Amino acid sequence: MTQLTYVLVHGAWHTGAELEPTAEHLRSRGHLVMCPTLAGNRPGDDRATIGLEDAAQSLAAYLDEHDLSEVRLVGHSYGGMVISRVADLRPERLARLVYVNAFVPDPGEALNDLVPPHYVELFDAVSAQNNGAVMLPFPVWREAFINDASLSLATSAYEKLNPHPYKTFQDGVVLSQPMAASPVPKSYVNCREDTALPQSLGWHPRLSEKLGLFRYVECSGSHEVWFTDPQAIADAIAKAGRD
Repeated sequence: MTQLTYVLVHGAWHTGAELEPTAEHLRSRGHLVMCPTLAGNRPGDDRATIGLEDAAQSLAAYLDEHDLSEVRLVGHSYGGMVISRVADLRPERLARLVYVNAFVPDPGEALNDLVPPHYVELFDAVSAQNNGAVMLPFPVWREAFINDASLSLATSAYEKLNPHPYKTFQDGVVLSQPMAASPVPKSYVNCREDTALPQSLGWHPRLSEKLGLFRYVECSGSHEVWFTDPQAIADAIAKAGRD
């Protein structure tokens, strides 16, 4: 089996550690898999000042530091904003972008432009009380993000989350061209039970079609399939990144 290189990029409120169970399934197939934690979600990071460009530059620096090439760069949720920017910053290091129920922005768009207004209102209120950091209320997490989990798993997973820098949701992404025009090959993995966004404003096809030509892969599970079925999401990522 040919060894491929995967870099798994977490979403908001997460670190790379939560993606490790999925990474282990991919490593068992002989692949090199790395799970960095983006600037803004590391212990001690200033959640009031770190923005989207800081997060993207931290990922670009990670690729440089480890001298990675032919990378399958996998972005989950908010991570889609970050990998889109890195496709501009380090295209020479990438073999494919893989979006896992991830945001696909147009040039200048912010994550807040891509979510329903009630989410923005919630985040505005939470960040105002928490020095620029946002967290998901547990009921939203339980019902919309990890709806395929038992209460005990939902609770234990929630305890692993960390406050997220709200500025990364407010900043418009810097892109030289729409993602459909990017020469880097692209895939989109859609988890069918994902209700983190309302179905009328869903991940696929609303966001996936912004990629232009892309490989489409379906997976069972919720937005947080990383916790509920790491084997299933590993299988889907392998299909999405195989060539």
